[in-house]
Amino acid sequence: MGKLGGFLQVERHGIVYRDAGERAGDYTEFVVERDEAELREQGSRCMDCGVPFCHNGCPLGNLIPDWNDLVYRDRWQEAIGQLHATNNFPDFTGRLCPAPCEPACVLEIREGEAVTIKQIEHAIIERAFREGWVAPEPPRRELGQSVAVIGSGPAGMAAAQQLRRAGYAVTLFERDEAAGGLVRFGVPDFKIEKRIVQRRVEQLIAEGVELRCGVDVGVDVSADELHKRFDAIVLATGSRVPRDLQVPGRELGGIHFAMDYLYGRNRWVAREHGPDPTVPQPELGERITASGKNVIVIGGGDTGADCVGNALREGAAQIVQLELLPEPPLRRPEDRTPWPEWPLKFRLSYAMEEAKTARIGEQDYSITTRSFSGDAGGNVAALQIAQAEPAPPFGPIAGTERELPAQLVLLAMGFLGPELKLLDQLGVERDARSNVKAVSPYTTSVDGVFAAGDARRGQSLIVWAINEGRQCARIVDRYLAGKRNGRELPEDEALPHADADEGPEGPPQHVGPGVPAEQ
Repeated sequence: MGKLGGFLQVERHGIVYRDAGERAGDYTEFVVERDEAELREQGSRCMDCGVPFCHNGCPLGNLIPDWNDLVYRDRWQEAIGQLHATNNFPDFTGRLCPAPCEPACVLEIREGEAVTIKQIEHAIIERAFREGWVAPEPPRRELGQSVAVIGSGPAGMAAAQQLRRAGYAVTLFERDEAAGGLVRFGVPDFKIEKRIVQRRVEQLIAEGVELRCGVDVGVDVSADELHKRFDAIVLATGSRVPRDLQVPGRELGGIHFAMDYLYGRNRWVAREHGPDPTVPQPELGERITASGKNVIVIGGGDTGADCVGNALREGAAQIVQLELLPEPPLRRPEDRTPWPEWPLKFRLSYAMEEAKTARIGEQDYSITTRSFSGDAGGNVAALQIAQAEPAPPFGPIAGTERELPAQLVLLAMGFLGPELKLLDQLGVERDARSNVKAVSPYTTSVDGVFAAGDARRGQSLIVWAINEGRQCARIVDRYLAGKRNGRELPEDEALPHADADEGPEGPPQHVGPGVPAEQ
């Protein structure tokens, strides 16, 4: 159980970032890796609780106390075995997951005392790559059946890897020029360098996954072709339809969805710093730039923060980030989000810390946008805003109206659901939120078609995406075994990972900041 009484003797040391002023000048990852001896001490704080609530906080069911103890005992190779037992890509989650496991840690009953789970996870996988412990795992036998996985984000990559290792011929389709989904094209390099994504893509290819980038399924390959060529189809297309802001002046130039901006920035970084895409980048449309402009980011979540970070690095003159909801309290509100729930509390984003350090950043809460106004050329010049009421429908408060100058507005207000063109071609049913409807776990209304990740559950966390990809693969395995053997595969013979389930009802609970799930 780690060091007896270690949590009383060793002080928590959280994640360390590079200096905000320094890191804002480059696209290199800003998290500082700790010395392994210090991480062993941090691992010793884990109590191996009788009921480890960190498991409750982690959608993947990571074996957290197990690998904390192994790190403390300097048994790193065994630790990566335990980590990979539940998580295909801990190098992604160790960088990008908000770590709902930490607020659920029993030590977090005293707020701020949780074990530094995320940093230990990150250290385990990075040492494993340095030591050569991460290697391709091709299947020991071929089963003679094929699966098409559509979408190469974390859910699609996890499903493809699990199915390929079981012995299926897997083709992974991606309409963009390289695999990785929003981890590659949405998240900036200073949060996860794309060489980290690429080494996992190369692992998939070495295991025998056929990767087809630049192929828009539903356009370049029809649904009928998929049914003829493959024994099963997995939809992992993500939740890519952005929420719009329909107010007067929306048609003006210079108002863009956040992902359009982030895609452009990530493609620019790939051209400048690599790695090269699998197929050539598409012809660029309108170039969206923040250089020298007053930038307004509407939306206070991670996507909005990534827009702030990129705009700062481009040389924006001023950056203002607006959030519709009230500013959260500084500490966990026990009456609203008691331990071990995800705490609704204030967190200064890495990007706003950088912007404030550079004296060009401002973050405002309880703000509703009333309209946009433009210049003589038809481009946005200002926003008309007002203070919002603290509860839905967050209407404007009379007498609080004001104007903010803006030459670039980025809409980062979340996503509504998956794109419908391919879903309509396949004929799958959708739920009330337009996501793919699962008539049983991960199984759609069309025989042989399955769904996982944001396309099924709606916009959520990377850990949910990987979990869904793994569990969907298990259901596909059982389905194909039934076709192969004339009977459904027994549970104890299916792919060796967590039992498949439908997950919680309704929107994901581990979200924030944003509109509460119940609203």
